[in-house]
Amino acid sequence: MPNPKKRQSRSRRNKRRSHDALSRPATSLCPQCGEPKRPHTVCPKCGTYKGREVLTITESI
Repeated sequence: MPNPKKRQSRSRRNKRRSHDALSRPATSLCPQCGEPKRPHTVCPKCGTYKGREVLTITESI
């Protein structure tokens, strides 16, 4: 079975890994409460989606 003859340098290894970085998830502002939320999802703070109340949010003490 073939094996590498030489060890790869740090710069070649890092060039290969340059595309592996994670990007931040996209966010948008809720039109009702102004909190940041994921697009196309129900707002976790006020429970609205597309202007309708979908979830009833209760405040915990």
